[in-house]
Amino acid sequence: MQEDADEPEVFFVGGVGGMELNMVIESGLPFSGYAEVRSGPVHGVGAGRAVGSLAQMSVGTMQALQLLRRWRPHAILMTGGWVNVPVALAAWLLRVPSMMYLPDIEPGLAIKTLRHIVSRVAVTVEDSQGFFRKGQTVVTGYPLRQSVVSATRQQGKAFFQLKPDKRTLLVFGGSRGARTINTAVSAIAPDLLADGWQIIHVTGDLEAQAVIERKQAMGMPEDYKIYSYLHHEMGMAMAAADLAVCRSGASTLGELPYFGLPAILVPYPYAWRYQKVNADYLVSRGAALLMRDEDMARDLLPALRALTVADLGRMRENARGLGVNGADTLALELLRTAGQCA
Repeated sequence: MQEDADEPEVFFVGGVGGMELNMVIESGLPFSGYAEVRSGPVHGVGAGRAVGSLAQMSVGTMQALQLLRRWRPHAILMTGGWVNVPVALAAWLLRVPSMMYLPDIEPGLAIKTLRHIVSRVAVTVEDSQGFFRKGQTVVTGYPLRQSVVSATRQQGKAFFQLKPDKRTLLVFGGSRGARTINTAVSAIAPDLLADGWQIIHVTGDLEAQAVIERKQAMGMPEDYKIYSYLHHEMGMAMAAADLAVCRSGASTLGELPYFGLPAILVPYPYAWRYQKVNADYLVSRGAALLMRDEDMARDLLPALRALTVADLGRMRENARGLGVNGADTLALELLRTAGQCA
């Protein structure tokens, strides 16, 4: 929000050459401006790249200082990642109040670094509070998109042309897909269809053709529905599903509980720690099952066959008990950070 604006204005800062611009365009939100600043990773990379990233962040901090002086925001909301370091440093130098939102349960190195200079930290669940100083955090829940909140089971069944007498399995692995999940599910798809499942399989752009070819080899069964990517329709897919097989990124903490959707969670092996912590949170509360990526080919079909209707019902109720849409609460806390409300 600009100090001299009659109406609130929201600006977005992303990384140079990152995916943020496409996400902003897809969101359809009326941002008042978009800009990019330089940054780079300093953890999990070689010494040479880390040094280069520090140089990039120095440049990015100067860019962020120029942006904040021009936009004069009342407050800044950040969500983690190295691109936030230059923005957070600029905000700290200019004494602009800032709030960090942690979508995962455990913070990554960037958030652990920035927690010392941001004003407040919003967290999805209470379990995250122990990573921050006392009194710094507020539990908001996970903020959900309007297309998710407005989706209904009836809409989803109609949109995906699902049969009312069959259970629906939703499979997804992120916008780029998850090869292990895609391969495992397409391999057992004939068995699942024979068992009475119908499948919505969101493959990701890179994996779509390979999965479609496997479906063609099966004779193109109509109850096996393949999509390379779903955006606004994803809420309807989750609303219509009876069980999900997916990664355990931060969004699963908000979207699966909102719909009371049981899941078999397969943490991404190269982000095992953070996704494993997210999965453990849902598993420990009886809302999901955990499966390792390397065990998918062997264990997925037996795990699905072992789940009874009663099991799914219990998992659904447990998941639903965790469902909170944090969008309004997060917005209110940002206004408080900006000094716009008590």
